[in-house]
Amino acid sequence: MSSSAASALAASRRLVLKVGSALLIDGGRPNGARLAALGQEIADLRARGVEVIVVSSGAVALGRGRLGLTKSARLDEKQAAAAAGQSLLMQAWETALSPHGLNPAQILLTRDDTERRRRWLNARSTLDALLRLKAVPVVNENDTVATEEIRYGDNDRLAARTAQLARADLLVLLSDIDGLYDADPRSNPNAAHLPLVEALTPEVMAMAGEANASTSVGTGGMRTKLEAARIARSAGCATVIASGLTERPLAAIAEGARATLISAPAGPMAAWKSWIAGSVDPAGRLVVDDGAVAALRAGKSLLPSGVQRVEGRFDRGDSVLVVTPDGARAAVGLAAFSAEEMALIRGRQTAEIEGLVGYKGPQVAIHRDDLVLEGMA
Repeated sequence: MSSSAASALAASRRLVLKVGSALLIDGGRPNGARLAALGQEIADLRARGVEVIVVSSGAVALGRGRLGLTKSARLDEKQAAAAAGQSLLMQAWETALSPHGLNPAQILLTRDDTERRRRWLNARSTLDALLRLKAVPVVNENDTVATEEIRYGDNDRLAARTAQLARADLLVLLSDIDGLYDADPRSNPNAAHLPLVEALTPEVMAMAGEANASTSVGTGGMRTKLEAARIARSAGCATVIASGLTERPLAAIAEGARATLISAPAGPMAAWKSWIAGSVDPAGRLVVDDGAVAALRAGKSLLPSGVQRVEGRFDRGDSVLVVTPDGARAAVGLAAFSAEEMALIRGRQTAEIEGLVGYKGPQVAIHRDDLVLEGMA
């Protein structure tokens, strides 16, 4: 038996798995059996070459139990619970992953980390490095410092932002329900399950109703999952909503269990390149030599040695134009260094960068993944 969700899972190469508190916490303690099963499933994905990032709830719920707080605790008490529960949550993931030789690595984010350019780039670099080093990033919101004004609001949105940040091709949201229905199946026995959603129209969004916070430890509901899928979809990442109540939820999806796939119109890299190409107000220009232009057209990154002149004021991560010596537009991309640093390294060899800028940074002026040739958007 096959399904749209099963096909998406089989094709995925970088996956974000979001697991909520209701699935991980049982009576104020980690659900060891469920965590062990998820550890096995993550190991199985890794064995077939899939990079996995986990977005895990549970720190606040575990910390409440440790500190004797109720769910109605004040914001400062919730932040205290997060601080007390983070070590317990990571210990639980360590127990789940270590039997398979996998190392969890904690990443705590606030909304600023995915909405401010420099911090976004730093977070992306950290995720990429962890995946390159074969670790399993475990992402959670940094509730110890986040206020209501700067919070994601729920870990579905955090998972979508993480998928966007990591340029994942699939986001899996495990829930207490096996996907989207055209009505609430808990109150309407005739509700029809939707295995595939190709557009998040107002009619589809209305099927989800309002956010539901009825569980004892979790927040959010189907509405927040569809809003998360909208964020992921804008980055070329598809979303699967499936039940996490089965013993092996990912294996169940692979075997055709009921789930909902929300497709994306383009892959993550295509969506990323489209976003870069749409930059309407580049902050500066890099004038490059003919050899650099030829290298870019051959699919290479822009190296400092090919940069002749730096114009404008820009920071790392800002959009800049790449132009030929006669002023013709060659490409647009995201600068790997600020204008001041770029002026120091222009025309120099890669091996000289660290000595010139004072730290071990990128080895390129613009990475090929962050660059779009003129006329190729």
